[in-house]
Amino acid sequence: MTKTSKKASTAASGKRKSTNAGESMPKPTAGPDSQTTPTAEAPKALSKQQQLAALVVRNEGATLDQMIAATGWLPHTTRAALTGLKNKGYVISSDKVDGVRTYRAVAAQ
Repeated sequence: MTKTSKKASTAASGKRKSTNAGESMPKPTAGPDSQTTPTAEAPKALSKQQQLAALVVRNEGATLDQMIAATGWLPHTTRAALTGLKNKGYVISSDKVDGVRTYRAVAAQ
């Protein structure tokens, strides 16, 4: 080995950082005040399927645009979800008035 190559390998090895693979970070412990009681929890939000069901069960029903706005789904996904409601026992009907289709449903028994 020449002096220049030996210096290069020594310099490169000196820049390496040692890793502590065996050591782990201490985990934070929760204090007694961080625990919540079951009564203090907020009620769960409705799922998108439940939101969709709530829209079409209303007396005025819901248009496809209203359902898309409420769920954030694409039109074909929203229509497929209506089929899912139908399979769950909802009776779904649709009417087209002035070029706008409105979906209505009767809740499952």
